[in-house]
Amino acid sequence: MRSWDIYCTVIDNYGDIGVSWRLARMLAQERSAQVTLWVDDLTVFARIWPAIRPELPEQHCEGVTVRAWPLNGSPVAPAEVVVEAFGCVLPETTMATMSAQTSAPVWINLEYLSAESWVASHHGLPSPHPRLPLTKYFFFPGYDPQTGGLLREHDLLTRCAKFQASGMDAYWARLGLPVAEPDEWRISLFAYETQVLEALLAAWSGGDVRVSVLVPEGRIVPQLAAWLDQPGLQVGDVVRRGALTVHVLPFVRQDEYDALLWACDLNFVRGEDSCVRAQWAARPLVWQAYPQAASAHVDKLNALLALYVARLPPEVAQAVTDCWQRWNGVPDAPEMAACWAALQTTRTVLARHAVSWQAEMAQLPELAGALAEFAENRLKSRAFSNP
Repeated sequence: MRSWDIYCTVIDNYGDIGVSWRLARMLAQERSAQVTLWVDDLTVFARIWPAIRPELPEQHCEGVTVRAWPLNGSPVAPAEVVVEAFGCVLPETTMATMSAQTSAPVWINLEYLSAESWVASHHGLPSPHPRLPLTKYFFFPGYDPQTGGLLREHDLLTRCAKFQASGMDAYWARLGLPVAEPDEWRISLFAYETQVLEALLAAWSGGDVRVSVLVPEGRIVPQLAAWLDQPGLQVGDVVRRGALTVHVLPFVRQDEYDALLWACDLNFVRGEDSCVRAQWAARPLVWQAYPQAASAHVDKLNALLALYVARLPPEVAQAVTDCWQRWNGVPDAPEMAACWAALQTTRTVLARHAVSWQAEMAQLPELAGALAEFAENRLKSRAFSNP
């Protein structure tokens, strides 16, 4: 049984801790690893996994040891594999302890997911520390077989298919919603603040097709409340405007969010973790990349978009491209009303495409397994070279 330390710095959203927690659970439960997850903000962590108790410096959950970082007291002996999630910086004391080991840990920087073409050529590259006898390896998730692939639990696609075949009616009943009408759109909306939201809501409310939008409690709710003129908008509220009905849902833990993605006809998702989960849901999606200075995120957006639409008919590919780009604030994209008008005409084609896309993505490496294999190969190579 290999031991792992995963370090996660929570920035300002749930993506970093979401991916780190998913990875930690998978290594522990599917790879029989001894995993410690170090987190610098347990309060945010508890939002996506309510069993976490933020006041505890150490606790055990889902087969993983969770520890507050930094930990007061003496340095802790490192695990055999040390993972920096998304470029978080290890404390100098931790690196010094790592370098003092008879056999230094395999040190891995787990990078952000990107579909950009350069990722495969950088995957797995070593980077020697300038002062210490340590080497860090860069491990990239990705959409190329030569990358680390995507996180996917061993039974995820089976659970998704079973839910979509027989669990939908019960799910809507739990949310207090009737079964969807034949032409109704059920849409989940998980987003960062955006100036485009008002135009999208107006297009939905002014259309001739019923749209039910399910919004998990989060950053977008105040902006939604302003447009609805409902300043006290809160979990459980249902507000109707024309053809649009808005349902505000509680912020749910990771596994329950999967069910929302599986159930909806279209999912607006943000960041890394929810984007990947939406692809596994076999439902059409609109992705909002994490906004970066000088619109640097647009390159990541367009790279994934190019892959996603590559096998679609030209008119459908254009409708998806326009909608994704306008949602992400690309200035040359058509207005949101036109984007939505075009996108809703592609419903049947996009639904089929989402199923085939899920199958295509399932051919990629599974990230937790690929990471475990990568680390194991280096541990064995080290043992062979130092008998």
